[in-house]
Amino acid sequence: MTNSVDSNRRRMLGFMAGAPLLPLAGGVFSSTAFAGMTDAPLSSVSFVPMAAPSLSNPAAMSTNLINSAMQLKFEDGTSRMVKLDYQPFFMTGDKVADGNGNTVIAGGYYDINNKPILDPSAGNRQFFSDCPDGSSLLTVKDAKVAGVYGNHVFAVVQFEYATRDGAGEDMYGKLPSPIAILTLDQNPETGELKLVKYHNVDTSNVGGLWITCGASLSPWGTHLSSEEYEPDASKTDDKQFKAYSKNLFGDENKGKPYNYGHLPEVTVNKDGTGSIKKHYCMGRLSHELVQVMPDERTVIMGDDATNSGLFMFIADKARDLSSGKLYVAKWHQTSNKGPGAGNISWIKLGEATSDEIQRLVDADIKSTDIMEIHTKDPKDPSFTKIGYGGKSNWVKLKPGMEKEAAFLETHRYAALVGGSLGFTKMEGTTVNIKDKKAYSAMSYIYKTMTDGSNDIHVEGPKAGAVYEHKLTGGQKDNNGQAIDSEWVSVHMHAPANLIGEDLATPDALGNTAHADRIANPDNIKFSEKLRTLFIGEDSGNHVNNFLWAYNVDSGELSRIMSCPAGAESTGLHAVDEINGWTYIMSNIQHAGDWDDKLHAKVKDTLDPYIRANYKDRYGAAVGYITGIPKV
Repeated sequence: MTNSVDSNRRRMLGFMAGAPLLPLAGGVFSSTAFAGMTDAPLSSVSFVPMAAPSLSNPAAMSTNLINSAMQLKFEDGTSRMVKLDYQPFFMTGDKVADGNGNTVIAGGYYDINNKPILDPSAGNRQFFSDCPDGSSLLTVKDAKVAGVYGNHVFAVVQFEYATRDGAGEDMYGKLPSPIAILTLDQNPETGELKLVKYHNVDTSNVGGLWITCGASLSPWGTHLSSEEYEPDASKTDDKQFKAYSKNLFGDENKGKPYNYGHLPEVTVNKDGTGSIKKHYCMGRLSHELVQVMPDERTVIMGDDATNSGLFMFIADKARDLSSGKLYVAKWHQTSNKGPGAGNISWIKLGEATSDEIQRLVDADIKSTDIMEIHTKDPKDPSFTKIGYGGKSNWVKLKPGMEKEAAFLETHRYAALVGGSLGFTKMEGTTVNIKDKKAYSAMSYIYKTMTDGSNDIHVEGPKAGAVYEHKLTGGQKDNNGQAIDSEWVSVHMHAPANLIGEDLATPDALGNTAHADRIANPDNIKFSEKLRTLFIGEDSGNHVNNFLWAYNVDSGELSRIMSCPAGAESTGLHAVDEINGWTYIMSNIQHAGDWDDKLHAKVKDTLDPYIRANYKDRYGAAVGYITGIPKV
């Protein structure tokens, strides 16, 4: 979008007047605003990295720290530097307006009747999450919400879990995950986003949500959520799932494990409310940050688990994930060096509609109806040994139960039919449309990727890597049938600057992976306009987790944000254009989640700062990075 010279001059004068106090009102700036008094187009963007914080400045290690910048180059040969900063919408646990004249608790938990779930160990205050995760930023045509005076923009934010209750007891996976829609007032002149309304999405129609982690925005403007670490339906006494059911339904035996591990989709309404549905035909696995390809039918899906796989779903119709075909990848290794490389072929697991699989769940199908499962060798050759969750299972499919197994026991069935279920913690996936490449974060490369127990047998590192996929069409599945997509992965390898580096001994701060390289990548998103892959860490090897920017043309890797010690970088969402403005959404979760070994040198010093900044370690920030120009 090109502004007039007069408009450029006004914006530039405003920028110069406020330069020492960047960002202006938490604002985002137009590219032309930095071009001086010319209308020269922006030619390239690069990121100026920041150093990792040190213990000499404990306050810097205990907050969302951004000392990075953007270098803007213009076609007339001029350039400008733009300082970046972080702007939160709220801290979880804050009281925020619900748009109806009331306040609600940000990140608050609700039961199946939409009543607040209270924590008796904290004076019966409402439970709220310290783990905001996947987010989407979007617009809705003809939106109308009271209190918005500029442009209507909406953010969908999901909350993965609460780390602990008021007594410090572990609460992981014991509460139903909430999802909220934020109505934001976008200033047309500065791009600043201001929270106007917080709406908690009613999830009762899908039986609540289970551990919502990463997320993505579909090409048609809906929020694609996740349910990772699906409960094992073969376990009859799963204490975590019973606690979840008790908190959600008031009855520890009411929850159905097969109802979780699917892909939820949230649609935002014009008034800032929303609705949700689950797609039961995309595989029941540890979904995290799926990527819909430009054909609006092909979905590449990582799988955040040990003994995980690379999965693909191809919908029958564009913009409709309610029916289609499910595939699992077969890895044909071409290199074992470092994170290795491999060619990819595809095994068809089945095809189904969401409704037919949901009917099985509603009818309370059991794992024993689908397959026989043993955790010890039954000494029976009719059983097949597979890897499941880092352990060995012996399984035998019941006759005629292929479809049920494919969509409800996806991990076990995919391994049974020859899929490469040997990845470890394959996290988010994103796409580079211009180059027809995708990227998948492999948080840790160890255990089943290095022990020789399956098709994948590489060296590491434990600090993980980001793999690049080559995407193409004209492929056939294991049965020789054509795969109806031009966006199929056929090869995976890790670019040199996207590989972590393990340290033989911890450094002076306690890092067990090199602090100037990525470690344990998790959330990843690609910006087409910035030609940049953004990478957020979930590292047990970095004392502070970082957010990185990787230029796919130059191969340059730049640290742009440091999370508070013990926290994870989450909620990453790179938005190329909303009403002419570019944004990077970013959250943090579980600040001060101390590891006795990793944080041994810093915990005593940093803990008081973390507690002061993040509600005694019960709160976490939801927000975005400011200073991003219009391109």
